[in-house]
Amino acid sequence: MSSTWRSLALAAAAAIPVSLSAQQVREVGIQTLLTTSDPALVTGGLYAAVRVAARARIAVTLGPGVSDGRLAGRGELLAHFLLSPGATTRPGVYLGGGIAGVVGPVDQGYVVALAGLEAPPGRRSGWAVEAGVGGGFRLTAGWRWRWHGARK
Repeated sequence: MSSTWRSLALAAAAAIPVSLSAQQVREVGIQTLLTTSDPALVTGGLYAAVRVAARARIAVTLGPGVSDGRLAGRGELLAHFLLSPGATTRPGVYLGGGIAGVVGPVDQGYVVALAGLEAPPGRRSGWAVEAGVGGGFRLTAGWRWRWHGARK
C-alpha cells in the first residue's frame, strides 16, 4: 500500500506545471503602520510576500515602533486576494486578512481584515496603501519591489 501512495505522490508532483514556479512573483518592501488601539501604535518596518497563485499572495510584515511612548513591535501574517494581479497601467485593488501580534506596552494578538490599493501590480515596483481593522483602525503606507518570474 505504501508504494501506491508513493506513486500517487510522485504523479501529483510531476503534474504540477513548471510554469507555475516560473511565473511566481516575489515582493519586498518597506512600510509604516498606524493602529488606533489603546494605546495607539506606530511602526516602520519590512514587508515580504510571495504570490502563491495568480490572484493570491501571502505576506509577512515586521516592524519596530512606539506605543504609549515606549518601544513596541508588530508582526503580521496576511493573505491577500488580488482583483487585477497583472495590471500594468492601473492601480490594483486587493482584499486581505490574517493575524497580527504586538509586543510592548500591550502584548496582544489580533485578527486583521483589510482592503488595499497598490501601484499597478504587474510592474516592478510601486506604492501601496491599506485600511482595515486589527488592533483598532489599521492604516499602512509603503513601497514594494517585485520580481516577476519568466512569463510565457
